[in-house]
Amino acid sequence: MNNFALLRTICETPGVSGFERRIRNVILEELRELADEVSIDNMGNVIAVKKGRQPKRVMVAAHMDEIGFIVNHVDDNGFIRFLPLGGFDPKTLTAQRVVVHGRRDVLGVMGSKPIHIMKPDERSKVVPITDYFIDLGLPKEEVDKLVGVGDPITRERELVEIGHCVTGKSLDNRVSVFILLEVLRELKGQDIPYDLYATFTVQEEVGLRGAMGSVSHIDPDFGFGLDVTIAYDVPGGAPQERVTCLGGGAAIKVLDGSVISDYRMVNYLKGVARDKDISYQLELLPAGGTDTAAVQRYGKKGSIAGAISIPLRNMHQVIEMANQQDIADCIRLLAESIRGLDTYDWDFTADHDHRPHPDKTRDEAPDWL
Repeated sequence: MNNFALLRTICETPGVSGFERRIRNVILEELRELADEVSIDNMGNVIAVKKGRQPKRVMVAAHMDEIGFIVNHVDDNGFIRFLPLGGFDPKTLTAQRVVVHGRRDVLGVMGSKPIHIMKPDERSKVVPITDYFIDLGLPKEEVDKLVGVGDPITRERELVEIGHCVTGKSLDNRVSVFILLEVLRELKGQDIPYDLYATFTVQEEVGLRGAMGSVSHIDPDFGFGLDVTIAYDVPGGAPQERVTCLGGGAAIKVLDGSVISDYRMVNYLKGVARDKDISYQLELLPAGGTDTAAVQRYGKKGSIAGAISIPLRNMHQVIEMANQQDIADCIRLLAESIRGLDTYDWDFTADHDHRPHPDKTRDEAPDWL
């Protein structure tokens, strides 16, 4: 894929919720030549502004934080206990490598009770996250020199290409950070209708906290969430449970557990995708949420909000997987949608039913033009 090295850097750079300094620095370095203005607010959100022809504001939110852990105790033998930062699927943690970011980065291994000494009823149960510990392979006195309560912890994984996909840690939501940077790169030197606020938010995984703060002072007219979504297109998944499929194209969010996308935005995105021959699918996620909810609600007057989602397998596990063509489709759909925002009738009284008629083909002009 184009610029795989950048995606790998973004995914492998540590930055759990509340401790985003390193990934923020990577983003700031990439933004040097891509925006008219770049600022950091008091929470640590990075806001890159590209000026448009008209004074309306468009906000795109992609969170930079990743799920991880934080040290809350070091026992007498040097084993570390921790609390999660964000939601985790604990069954995937056994014997996985992590990095404790103390006075220096220290490699460790997640451990739990060996199966050989588990009681029969314990073997059939998922080990709760509270029963895990981290082993640094060091005695207590050396651990104390390196690690303290409050130090963040991240997963240790390389991003690699497998088949038509990429797989590694923190594709949630670093793939969206990558997409937003690539959209800014594509729009560089081009004329756009409205001021674009490309916002790389913090602390999404613990409650959309960064987005809430940034939206309140950007106060956008239009809002796009940019995040991953479930792809349950694997053995055992019923058709109605799939949400999205890998390789099915960019996902246009209809709803999730925190937001119902503005129907005008949904139909606008569908029209752009059809007109530009971009593969897309609709996303209806029964639980969970993204920065889209904050972008829609927390401005002074709310915003016309929707979201472009990237299908992801194994979400909130040690290794996640995304399809390279889906990533490319999301880049194209977001860029084209930003370019064409002023071509659509956003009035509530307009007819926004833009489903293609039976006698129309993909090559004909869609209804929304």
